Amino acid sequence: MNEGARPLDRATAAEYASWFKALADATRIQIVTLLARAQTPMAVKEIVEAVEVGQSTVSAHLKVLAEVGFVLVEHRGTASLYRINEACVECFPTAADIVMGRPVPDPAPPR
Repeated sequence: MNEGARPLDRATAAEYASWFKALADATRIQIVTLLARAQTPMAVKEIVEAVEVGQSTVSAHLKVLAEVGFVLVEHRGTASLYRINEACVECFPTAADIVMGRPVPDPAPPR
């Protein structure tokens, strides 16, 4: 074994595992891509119409995605609007690189 090879620390590994687990469902992938491409908050009804899955199922998936931070919820009166968490979109590829032992790309310059 390579003497310099070490696994990720347990806390980081657990966090990354929760991210990968959250994306281990086709409907959740659809929701993430929809929200990322929409670039604007969306109501559950709009998401339901787009992914063609029942409201309760979409709500359950949104809860999972919100728990790991991929999706953010904005409450406006009685409505809940969901949007992609841009910070997660930016760090997820880096997490995959770290897990696979690939060189981590330099962070993008500030905008």
